[in-house]
Amino acid sequence: MADEVILQDFWSSMFGMRCRIALAEKGVKYEYKEEDLRKKSDLLLQMNPIHKKIPVLVHNGKPVCESLIILQYIDETWPDKCSLLPSDPYQRAQARFWADYFYKKFSDLGRKICTTKGEEQEVAKKELIDSLKLLEGELGDKPFFGGEKLGLVDLAIVPFYTYFLAYETCGNFSIEVECPNFIAWTKRCLEIESVSKSLADPQKVYGFVLHLKKANGIE
Repeated sequence: MADEVILQDFWSSMFGMRCRIALAEKGVKYEYKEEDLRKKSDLLLQMNPIHKKIPVLVHNGKPVCESLIILQYIDETWPDKCSLLPSDPYQRAQARFWADYFYKKFSDLGRKICTTKGEEQEVAKKELIDSLKLLEGELGDKPFFGGEKLGLVDLAIVPFYTYFLAYETCGNFSIEVECPNFIAWTKRCLEIESVSKSLADPQKVYGFVLHLKKANGIE
């Protein structure tokens, strides 16, 4: 009996994009269910009753929530193709650390850059750039955070690229000027089909951010 795999998601979700890339990398066929986040479906509320958020991976009727947990579940459930985590326990721990670091650091900074002005925005911009430079140091001379191929950290980070245009335009700065090695890494990721076909269009994301700002009375 074939696996039944459903991904409950929203098109502009950075966290959902992570899961889309992982499923594509593994060659897993799945049903994509777009959620209306203003009117959440009964299925979403049933599958994620605690947080009531996307993404949710439903595998043979069993839900897995939280994007980083989903990535590791995908890696363990379909281990035959392109492992996302290294075999060495210490390297696995390091990959989990950097994926978690990025998750905790960047979402709030991006929101502040797009929704605040003045000193608060400048502080958020500086923190973002400093954090990206730290990641550049971790990347070093490797083509990817996973070494010669995509790994957990690459999948965790690259979807945020789709919001860079919004950050740069709202914050009036250039991430490529500040962090050229990071953007070079992003471009290498985009050369991979599983990445390029799974990410949202940055221009469309920027339009969505402007829509949200207007809807919330933010100039």
